Amino acid sequence: MDPSLDTWDFSPLISLWINRFYVYLGFAFGFSLWICFQIVIRRQLGKDSNLMDFVQSFILKDKNSQEKSVSKATQDLMTNGDLSLQEKEVFVSGVKIFYGSQTGTAKGFATILAEAVSSLGLPVAIINLKEYDPDDHLVEEVTSKNVCAFLVATYTDGRPTESAEWFCKWLEEASIDFRFGKTYLKGMRYAVFGLGNSAYASHFNKVGKNVDKWLWMLGAHRLMTRGEGDCDVVKSKHGSIEGDFRAWKTKFISRLQALSKGEKKSCGGNCKKGRCKSNQHSSEEMEAESHTQDRLHQRDTEEEEPLESTSEEESDTEDHQSLNSVIDVEDLGKIMNHVKKEKREKEQQEEKTSLFRNTAKNEASERRAMITPALREALTKQGYQLIGSHSGVKLCRWTKSMLRGRGGCYKHTFYGIESHRCMETTPSLACANKCVFCWRHHTNPVGTEWRWKMDQPEMILKEAIENHQSMIKQFKGVPGVKEERFEEGMTVKHCALSLVGEPIMYPEINRFLKLLHEYKISSFLVTNAQFPAEIRNLKPVTQLYVSVDASTKDSLKKIDRPLFKDFWQRFLDSLKALAAKQQRTVYRLTLVKAWNVDELQAYAELVSLGSPDFIEVKGVTYCGESSASSLTMANVPWHEEVVRFVHELVDLIPGYEIACEHEHSNCLLIAHKKFKIDREWWTWIDYNRFQELIQEYEDSGGSKTFSAEDYTAKTPPWALFGASERGFDPKDTRYQRKNKSKDVSGC
Repeated sequence: MDPSLDTWDFSPLISLWINRFYVYLGFAFGFSLWICFQIVIRRQLGKDSNLMDFVQSFILKDKNSQEKSVSKATQDLMTNGDLSLQEKEVFVSGVKIFYGSQTGTAKGFATILAEAVSSLGLPVAIINLKEYDPDDHLVEEVTSKNVCAFLVATYTDGRPTESAEWFCKWLEEASIDFRFGKTYLKGMRYAVFGLGNSAYASHFNKVGKNVDKWLWMLGAHRLMTRGEGDCDVVKSKHGSIEGDFRAWKTKFISRLQALSKGEKKSCGGNCKKGRCKSNQHSSEEMEAESHTQDRLHQRDTEEEEPLESTSEEESDTEDHQSLNSVIDVEDLGKIMNHVKKEKREKEQQEEKTSLFRNTAKNEASERRAMITPALREALTKQGYQLIGSHSGVKLCRWTKSMLRGRGGCYKHTFYGIESHRCMETTPSLACANKCVFCWRHHTNPVGTEWRWKMDQPEMILKEAIENHQSMIKQFKGVPGVKEERFEEGMTVKHCALSLVGEPIMYPEINRFLKLLHEYKISSFLVTNAQFPAEIRNLKPVTQLYVSVDASTKDSLKKIDRPLFKDFWQRFLDSLKALAAKQQRTVYRLTLVKAWNVDELQAYAELVSLGSPDFIEVKGVTYCGESSASSLTMANVPWHEEVVRFVHELVDLIPGYEIACEHEHSNCLLIAHKKFKIDREWWTWIDYNRFQELIQEYEDSGGSKTFSAEDYTAKTPPWALFGASERGFDPKDTRYQRKNKSKDVSGC
């Protein structure tokens, strides 16, 4: 053996091997202690997180206070000329208000909004979109720190107004042009308020929606939900378009105030202990918002268009989803309690919302008045005497003329109406058309059915007569007024239901007509041929008119601009319903040069459809320049042109001849030959005989009917076509000084 082996002592290893169990146990115990230590540390860190947040907020608060102290010290030093003040960061440099208006409403709203913005001390500019070139200037808003407000109206067939047409065309093309891209306007901040009428359901506020969408597609930053003003007082959320604008304006100003202070979004009202969470911004939140906005713009805009939320609301959703993605088991109980609390609060909020909806529903069941305060003011300025919530009366210029012995209107020439005893009124200011030649400049409301509060016919007639008499009294003592005619004028004998709107829409029109006849007042009712059922159900009137403003579907749509989608079928059905009437019926043709004077054959076909007793052909009356219409004096035909049109039309409609003429009103009357008895025309009306016949009709419960020929009267020679008087009554002073010039102010 090697003697060196005797020097090795293996007893420790042998002992360790024998006691290896205790060694394993020691390692296991040590590892267990290490695990327990890690658990304790983790829990302790979780408990101290609130403390760390407090410490951080304290440090930030102390830092802010120090900055304020430094800022104050800097100001003091600047006063002494020792230091210069650093430029304060500006979050909103100004506000630009863009408007596209047709009737001036959007322009007026822009002025009101500008005044509100100015009260905040911010620079403001009002810009007509007609004078703005988006190709050169819109991209400047990306870096200008301006806030852009767009007030845009929707015009005929959902098209932009004339002033906004180019801007909308450019914006639409840019939004789908790959050369601009989806970040072209990134950084621009905007808000949109649209003006429209929900009566045109298929394109209500279409322009406002499109402008909002196109700006968003180009990367602009939407500050708040789009506002939608509604001219329909029934469906308007705030009772009128003015109310809708005021509500939107309040939100806009509030949002603007928050932006001016550098806040990301305005307070949602859920703040606790006076601490507004919306004021706590971090760079991470701003970055998250930017990333979210970028991702939103990468979506397919045709499939998803978030027009009802702001960009901040969209980014907040993702921010909340990213918080607390890893949750410790120990915190699960706290989170569940928080979820339960939120659920209770949500249920309470839903109860409040349900209560609000029920209240709103009850309020909606109480129908609104047709005449809004703004409409009342506009119509009053035009000389209307408004009655109740939907009616009106106005003194006709021909009433004033005949009071002074200067001649009557064409109805006096054609039918023997005493113009100074005629009351022009309507029980419904609303209409289903927006005709280009409307002499009321579309100040009246529109609608396709009765959805307003309704006044009783007794009250309407009583106040109409009282208001009419009050206006007549104002002419007492006026130079030239004939005393006998003034006395006669105080007693209403005729009622022209043609002031404005669509009288036949009034649900109690038959009761109203019955009351007129009980007062021995004749009735001349005009309808725009869009309510065939109402025409069929209408009780006898002295004379029933239907406006035939065009003879083809396309031209009728262009001229009348009807609300009904099936306007043409309604038009044809109305003419058929007219043919079934036994009393006097009239087609009322208004000639608009370059619009509807070349449709003779089509007019002839419509005459055969409705078989009217009379056809009035009148040149359009030019009522002055209006933003709601494109008509000019060039569209007004000369009297000779109207005469030529009538001659050509009569050649196409057998059974009719030209009967009367009123040159001053640029109007001629075509009559059916059944009113030509023994070569003499009987187009005038025996009003006393009519009152007898209508009384017999009422007494018999409607069984005893009568026809148009039963109450005719002989037409005087001076009223006939071709007479030297040309429709002027020789008894009147105007006959001696006839005006053969082109009429621009006819009845």
